[in-house]
Amino acid sequence: MKFIDEYRAPSLIRGLLAALTREAARIDRKVTLMEVCGTHTSAIGRFGLKTLFPPKIRLVSGPGCPVCVTSVPDVDKALFIAGQPDVIFATFGDMLRVPGSGGESLQKLRARGADIRVVSSAAQVAEFARENPARRIILMGIGFETTAPTMAASVLSWRRKDITNAYLLSVHKLVPPALKALISDEELSIDGFICPGHVSTITGIAAYSAITDAGKAAVIAGFEPADILEGMLMILKQVAENRSEIEIQYSRGVDREGNPRARQVMDSVFQAVDAQWRGLGLIPGSGLGLREEFASYDADGCFEMPQFKSAEPRGCSCGEILRGIREPRECPLFRISCTPSTPVGPCMVSSEGTCAAHYKYG
Repeated sequence: MKFIDEYRAPSLIRGLLAALTREAARIDRKVTLMEVCGTHTSAIGRFGLKTLFPPKIRLVSGPGCPVCVTSVPDVDKALFIAGQPDVIFATFGDMLRVPGSGGESLQKLRARGADIRVVSSAAQVAEFARENPARRIILMGIGFETTAPTMAASVLSWRRKDITNAYLLSVHKLVPPALKALISDEELSIDGFICPGHVSTITGIAAYSAITDAGKAAVIAGFEPADILEGMLMILKQVAENRSEIEIQYSRGVDREGNPRARQVMDSVFQAVDAQWRGLGLIPGSGLGLREEFASYDADGCFEMPQFKSAEPRGCSCGEILRGIREPRECPLFRISCTPSTPVGPCMVSSEGTCAAHYKYG
């Protein structure tokens, strides 16, 4: 606890805020920064940091919540699979309440009798498979480069243990292609990116080359108030000095090379595929699908999928919020029909969602 308190010390925070103000004064325009991590979004709201920034700094949230960026068609596919009579559908908790078309969700489907189980670890799926040999066990894999190696290791474990009734429904996403899409978005004008600490432990700095190639600043930051403020200060210095570099503020958790072993495991099981992102649309090479040699574990090949007539929730602004072009308070549903207890869109479901953070912390 003492270690954490060091990064929340009032004197340190005041000093960093003063430095931010001084650095902002060197720049003759407003600077727009984007945090690309749901944990950053939640921490910024929790500690009330936005109320402390100098007026020249505008901070917007990006598509850093893996639950939030899962597209409606992917949710509809999960709902179809989970509704099959011989299926045990395993998912992580946040996905349970994400609405698909027509407001349907895994939670509602489970209430009607579907065997949908919330897991805390992918390893639990092997137990389900051994205990239920006559049923198909489907694990919904979500997340970015942080969680994909764990899912890959699970598939390798199933093969090693000769488990033949476990399958992965992969809706994993890759961060670098999304960053390229954000940089090329004509409605955005981002000067610098606060890059995700968790993802960077796996990818290292190589994932962010598109940012500096576009002449933007990039800093990998930790999640405590001092981390975030120091990361922003490092970005402002780059902007003021007309530099475009990938810097690491979160050096206690991230090194330049990341985790090559985790990437090797991930790459041995997955390959890059085109993927649909909520708000960002179809981004080439931005998803992870199972390689051909692991096709027998691919849930997509187990079912004859219908043609889904997927549709975004009417009036929901999650797509624009995930792109950073709207704030939650600009959504007509925010705090009215869309609340954490009655979420219309996924940004209000996940603890890492921008709308959930704004609702909880104001």
